[in-house]
Amino acid sequence: MASKSPLTNQENVHVVPEKYDAEHTENILQDKTLIQEARLATEAEHNMTFLQAIKTYRKAVFWSVLVSMSIVMEGYDTTLIGSFFAYPSFRQKYGQYHGPEAGYQLSSQWQAGITDIGAVGNIIGALMNGYFTHKYGHRKVMMVALASMTGFLFITFFAPNIEVLLIGAFLCSIPWGVYATMGPAYAAEVCPLSLRGYLTAYVNLCWVIGQLLSAAVLRGLVNNQTQWGYRIPFAIQWIWPIPLFIGAWLCPDSPWWLVRANRLEDAERSLQRLTQKDANLDHKSAIALMVRTTEIEKEAECGTSYWDCFKGTNLRRTEIACVCFLGQVSNGGYFAYSPTYFFEQAGVSPTSAYGIALGGTGLAFIGTCCSWFIMSKFGRRDIFIVGFSILICCLLLIGILACVQQTKAIKWVQSVLCLIWLGSYSASVGPIIFTIVAEIGATQLRTKTVVLGRSTYYVGNIIGGVLEPYMMNPTKWNWKGKTAFFWAVTSFLTTLWAFFRLPETKDRTYEELDIMFLGKIPARKFFQEKLDGNEVNTSI
Repeated sequence: MASKSPLTNQENVHVVPEKYDAEHTENILQDKTLIQEARLATEAEHNMTFLQAIKTYRKAVFWSVLVSMSIVMEGYDTTLIGSFFAYPSFRQKYGQYHGPEAGYQLSSQWQAGITDIGAVGNIIGALMNGYFTHKYGHRKVMMVALASMTGFLFITFFAPNIEVLLIGAFLCSIPWGVYATMGPAYAAEVCPLSLRGYLTAYVNLCWVIGQLLSAAVLRGLVNNQTQWGYRIPFAIQWIWPIPLFIGAWLCPDSPWWLVRANRLEDAERSLQRLTQKDANLDHKSAIALMVRTTEIEKEAECGTSYWDCFKGTNLRRTEIACVCFLGQVSNGGYFAYSPTYFFEQAGVSPTSAYGIALGGTGLAFIGTCCSWFIMSKFGRRDIFIVGFSILICCLLLIGILACVQQTKAIKWVQSVLCLIWLGSYSASVGPIIFTIVAEIGATQLRTKTVVLGRSTYYVGNIIGGVLEPYMMNPTKWNWKGKTAFFWAVTSFLTTLWAFFRLPETKDRTYEELDIMFLGKIPARKFFQEKLDGNEVNTSI
């Protein structure tokens, strides 16, 4: 029989004082008063409706949306660099002349180099965010990233040759990695349970908005043969940092981060700034829940380093974050996200195909908005599995159609299936991944868990970016539409993993998730598990 856990020992009564300091948290797990306060906060979280949460936490919504807006920059910037490879004025400036037929072209080596060095910079920026956010909080790290971005943009804007442009692209990609991992982590920590899913999924919408802006700017300047055809899109990036810097300077720190830093009075003040004064919210109970959750993780020997993400039950949580983010590559996005190839094969002009692809990005925007209504009705796990199942069906149909005699009508059907894939992905898998990853990590390791997941995505992106051209290129493997079969297999393997390993996190407080992970509850039983907050199995 297992020995009695110190988390269930309630013999030592410790009264929670009006003011907090370090000495009052030593025996917090045996504190009956604080346990009761945490239980009241948990009940309040579960009982708060969406409309009540919007009314009470509208300031938190504002600050979360503001911080996540930095991801618009990442969506804009990452799309911009890749799109420039086909820009006439850009190729004339940085490419080499290959005769009257080919004209100025950027070599495949330089294209791959700029793309891959950007992914390396993203990983470095994400890892730096995980390290420095733990020490200094979200606000300060965001402000440093924005200031750095402002300076690095001068390198890309004034780059006299391709070598300097490569350096500028690398340096700019470092703050992009910060933005991509900052938004979901901050949203998950400042918003209540009933808003958590919507505001973490909003991160995906910001990404799509950035892609839309980039596509619109490029479409408007594609016929500009002067240097401003590529310089203006670079210069537009300077619009974002200053207002976002001011917002980051004014926004409150995450109360969860302040609790982890043992600044409990500051945490209460931060919570007051995130909520309405007339809401009559019990801030002390909310802080008590944060303190108790943090102490449960400390009792389970949950550290704060990257190495701790791979120890004990945190390894399972890291696995979930990494595989979920990798799902944004294994789902076949490199193949199906843009149907331009099939439209061109069907005889549509390149300009029209580009316009249809731009419309596809608009479809992604609508799909992400629809995802908010879907996640209000269904769980994260169900959305993930059903969404992937729809993607697999689309990919299989595209692959099957590629095996028959090719006609213009078949190419149109394949193009439409790509658009269906895009809409389904944007309404399910795309946004729900950000929500799952933001929720799944232990509170002490939240940002680092998001960072490791996003870094896995960047590595997968590099691999997918290398494989896809080989599979599609007529001079290489020449799979064409049959490439869909490869991505259907990777999607199926991801879905199979999710069925056995992905738990349901909807409507669970972070304390409840800690208890279930510590109790080694199977993924398929998370949704039905009943908890009273008193029993924790600390064996890991």
